Amino acid sequence: MVVDDHPMWREGVARDLTEAGHEVVAAAGEGRQAVRIAAAARPDVVVLDLQLPDVSGVEVIRGLRAALPEVRVLMLSASGEQQDVLDAVKAGATGYLVKSAAPAEFLDAVRRTAAGEPVFTPGLAGLVLGEYRRLAAGPAAPERDGAPRLTERETEVLRLVAKGMSYKQIAERLAISHRTVQNHVQNTLGKLQLHNRVELTRYAIEQGLDD
Repeated sequence: MVVDDHPMWREGVARDLTEAGHEVVAAAGEGRQAVRIAAAARPDVVVLDLQLPDVSGVEVIRGLRAALPEVRVLMLSASGEQQDVLDAVKAGATGYLVKSAAPAEFLDAVRRTAAGEPVFTPGLAGLVLGEYRRLAAGPAAPERDGAPRLTERETEVLRLVAKGMSYKQIAERLAISHRTVQNHVQNTLGKLQLHNRVELTRYAIEQGLDD
């Protein structure tokens, strides 16, 4: 599903997705309308603009997540401001891409978002990681002594997940198979009692594992 208040941009994104083999089940130009339509259309991925005429994209994320807990949201915005990115991620966005991204980068981000992988425009990922590390260093930071024990390899994979790398990139970096990366992630999710890769990434960031 594509949500953007500019008709030409909305239609262009929908066309690119269709030509790449994705099924665009709905489109909307306003936030509240998008939540209503999504509840009926039940998209797997919503490509969402941050600035909408009635409510902010962040509010739309919350509405979408309430109506469809499993939906994945890729923010596609003209804004590269750190606070906008943080607000979107905290509301439940799976990824954040600026509109200046190349078409191939956008389509790759959609595929990765559909797979549940956190995706960020290069540069923005560093801002997000840095901010979460700063917050994690504060008084409210969890006690690391009580953290579950991860193997050296699981910690290594977790660090790369926190950097926003895809499973394919992690497999190539560590010279292991894509399936092995998946197994390490699943084992880590189980140990940490987390439910998906987005939560895993947030945990890694909060624990300062993005170095």
